[in-house]
Amino acid sequence: MSRFFFNDRKQLVNDAIEGIVLSAPHGNLVRLDIDPAIRVIARGDWDKSRVAVISGGGSGHEPAHAGFVGKGMLTAAVCGDLFASPSVDAVLNAIVAVTGDRGCLLIVKNYTGDRLNFGLAAEKAKRYGLKVEMVIVADDIALPDNKQPRGIAGTALVHKIAGHAAEQGKSLGEVRNIAQQACDSVFSLGVAMESCNLPGSSEEEGRIKPGHVELGLGIHGEPGASIVESHNSKSIIDTLVKPLKAKIGDAKVAVLINNLGGVSALEMALLTKELAHSALKKQISWLIGPAALVSSLDMKGFSLSVIKLTPAFEKALQAEVETIGWQKPVAFTPLKTAKHSKIHDSVETEPSDNPQVKSRLAAATSTLIGLENRLNALDAKVGDGDTGSTFAEGARDIEQLLNAGELPLDNSAQLLQLIGERLATVMGGSSGVLMSIFFTAAGQSVQSGKTLPEALLNGLQQMKRYGGADIGDRTLIDALQPALEALRDKDLPAAASAAQKGAESTAKMQKAGAGRSSYVNKENLEGVTDPGAVAVAEVFAALVKS
Repeated sequence: MSRFFFNDRKQLVNDAIEGIVLSAPHGNLVRLDIDPAIRVIARGDWDKSRVAVISGGGSGHEPAHAGFVGKGMLTAAVCGDLFASPSVDAVLNAIVAVTGDRGCLLIVKNYTGDRLNFGLAAEKAKRYGLKVEMVIVADDIALPDNKQPRGIAGTALVHKIAGHAAEQGKSLGEVRNIAQQACDSVFSLGVAMESCNLPGSSEEEGRIKPGHVELGLGIHGEPGASIVESHNSKSIIDTLVKPLKAKIGDAKVAVLINNLGGVSALEMALLTKELAHSALKKQISWLIGPAALVSSLDMKGFSLSVIKLTPAFEKALQAEVETIGWQKPVAFTPLKTAKHSKIHDSVETEPSDNPQVKSRLAAATSTLIGLENRLNALDAKVGDGDTGSTFAEGARDIEQLLNAGELPLDNSAQLLQLIGERLATVMGGSSGVLMSIFFTAAGQSVQSGKTLPEALLNGLQQMKRYGGADIGDRTLIDALQPALEALRDKDLPAAASAAQKGAESTAKMQKAGAGRSSYVNKENLEGVTDPGAVAVAEVFAALVKS
């Protein structure tokens, strides 16, 4: 099955071009209405008063090349089918459409189809009396002995520098010369752990083994130069940096960090960090990206392009443009930090004794510890089977502090807040946080003068507010709320009775409104008591006996 969204495979590129033009933020792009098979995106604000700069190639490398059309970069982009060079006719029509007396520069990636089709179109355009020059980008250093290095992501840097020169009104010869200087100064190397998938084709097992990456993989999925047996980000960056550094010597550089299409933003940020700590760190003046500039559909890979800087190149790279795809360079500086004192959020308590509180706390903790297996079994029917272990873990921690005499048993406000602090630390998942909110808010309420039942109800209210559950949602609240209301209005035995009734009511509820049980169908819920509600009921029953 295909892994791509599309309507008609034959119209995929045409449809995408329409989307690119529609979404241009400056509203400055047009598609030349010539023939459906001729796909040219051009500047809508072009007046032929300057040298035209045209590039193009196969689609599938977006935002290249249409994403670089606009003031300050390309005048037009000629789009072929996926990974296929545009036709001679398409290139010729683009040249004729946008070229004035100042002439036109073609920027071509070093692939046979592109060189031939753009080259023949250039020769034909000269019949119309047009001045046309061409530069070929060959920035890929993956195969050092190759007489025809491929043109990859460094092409975007050439677009930017040539486009700036043209925008400044320079002559065709001057624009060609500075573009050629850029071509001679840019070097790129890429790596991928998965190749790309073509729309409409069935998925096949990749040639790159898990845990490996391919160095020098082509932007059309061509096999790379070698295999690296690692996914380690630092190791891979170091592998790319070494040959790039050999090309640039000690020169100051701008680095383009290019996403080949399938790498997450998180990973690209991590790779940027690794680059900032690499052997290139003292030579980097500007970072461009991380971003997809010259992609390869959904390829799980990235490339680095470095360009040796001159004052003219720096000015050109920083100049403002009106395009979709270009990324504004960022001056490279060490990580900026701001000193801030760490907040130690801990409750200050003084151990104290209270026999009655000690007895009841011991009853509650021992009950929860004893219920571990029973609650886990209940939870396994409606959740992930860990409710008993979660409550028992919290209870064991409080029991240990109780036995060590480290609890402020005679100070309800401190005791409740300390319990809240400990449960947030030792209980896993959302249960620990919810119970911590309950006890912390209750402790603060006691401290402000509320009675214990009122304080516990306030803690419940805060737990409901942040947790999102309420009475009737088949949670421990169905037992806890009636119990606390009975405790406020009557006494502890009444609270225990209300908790038991509330817990039993959950077995009849056919839909859970919160927690993992909310994803379980009603057939699996029917007749099963909520484990949290059971825990509450059993604790209140134990408190009555203590």
